[in-house]
Amino acid sequence: MDAPSPKTADFDDLRAKLTALLGEKGVVGDAEALAPFLKEQRGRYAGQAPFMIRPASTDEVSQAVVLCAEAGVPMVPQGGNTGLVAGAVPFAADGAVLINLGRMARVRVLDPTDYSITVEAGCVLQDVQAAAEAVDRLFPLSLGAEGSCQIGGNLSTNAGGIHVLRYGNARDLVLGLEVVLADGRIWDGLTALRKDNTGYDLKHLFVGAEGTLGIITAATLKLFPRPRETAVAFVAIPTPEAAIDLLARTRAASGDRVTAFELIPRIGLDFALRRVAGIEDPLAEPHDWYVLMELAAGQSDGGLAGVLEDLLADAHEASLVIDAALAANERQAAAFWRIREGLVEGQKFEGGSIKHDVSVPVSRVPVFLERALTLVREMVPGIRPVAFGHLGDGNIHFNLSQPEDADREAYLARWDEVNHAVHSLVVELGGSISAEHGIGYMKVAENAHFKAPLEIDMMRSVKAALDPQNLMNPGKVIAL
Repeated sequence: MDAPSPKTADFDDLRAKLTALLGEKGVVGDAEALAPFLKEQRGRYAGQAPFMIRPASTDEVSQAVVLCAEAGVPMVPQGGNTGLVAGAVPFAADGAVLINLGRMARVRVLDPTDYSITVEAGCVLQDVQAAAEAVDRLFPLSLGAEGSCQIGGNLSTNAGGIHVLRYGNARDLVLGLEVVLADGRIWDGLTALRKDNTGYDLKHLFVGAEGTLGIITAATLKLFPRPRETAVAFVAIPTPEAAIDLLARTRAASGDRVTAFELIPRIGLDFALRRVAGIEDPLAEPHDWYVLMELAAGQSDGGLAGVLEDLLADAHEASLVIDAALAANERQAAAFWRIREGLVEGQKFEGGSIKHDVSVPVSRVPVFLERALTLVREMVPGIRPVAFGHLGDGNIHFNLSQPEDADREAYLARWDEVNHAVHSLVVELGGSISAEHGIGYMKVAENAHFKAPLEIDMMRSVKAALDPQNLMNPGKVIAL
């Protein structure tokens, strides 16, 4: 049975035209088949669409967009649907067609000499990593969802991940883009140039725009030399302030070869130990705070491990480190990283969790943590904060598990209230209410509240110039 149409537009006619263009396998209208694509990962939002299209080429995307635009039907681009802010959810009020890019998964060009790779938007991130590795190169973007998220979505949301400290966000990894605009025209901005100073850098309009300005169909990405040696340590620290000092020392002592520097609270480790198979505590005694740190070098002479060992010994003498375990091999390093992954998994079994993806300047992370922890504990007695994440770039995932005896639904009903209080503190400290997950639908009102009115006006002007009919992912990022 087909999914019901959310609006009274002539979707039957549009569907017939799109089926003629894309073939039967390029149009999905069966309600059961469509259902998984209408839900976002956290289960807070469920969408509705008359059908979904799955183009297999940029030309098909272009022609499909023309047909939708002629019919006045909005479009919601979707990659792997791993987003966390409902940015790829089509809502009934918009009457939008879902455009899934999963069939566009080719590696078009792989040039190890130029240290670049050109891939279609539907390429799974893990496959891009593997293609680079096959020619002894590194594509450094690394996320928990890398086995299912797609590069088009990564770029549309300006994804971050664990290696931002060394390599930057997704935006920093892009050389060029191919984009289908709201009227169906194709902008071929694919290039491997490292320097091009000929006017506006248009690709950056679409990176982080979450499909509201056009549909990214392909990208040329930067590659890097593969590390020949890595050194990983799981380190107990007395305070988050000590972690900031340790980060500075590590960057200086290693010649800025730090690829990851992750903050882990004891409660998160306890959740992982209790709920996730295969997690072990690396240290003999429990401590309130830890960092998981990784260094990487281009040579495999064993020197990096010595650098890490020496700097941790010095940091211990300076009372910045309480205890540490250095990975002796790849298996131990993987076990340490499994703890970091287990933080997210473990929280799922501890009841409702109110989540924040925020950033502040690195130096202000300790102040944020101290004040935010006090704030939420006063708001919700018994709350169990799990503050973890990318300390090296100031991005903290400030997740708040419900009190053990709380009613889940009653607790989650306070999501917006708690979010607003935490976001207010973040902005006071010069931070951002969305560090790497984007704005999507979930944070549109919050973004409008905290951003300067001029910034919102500028964003609306860009939207109006590139999508005057508001057909591209309406209701996301900014309200018009």
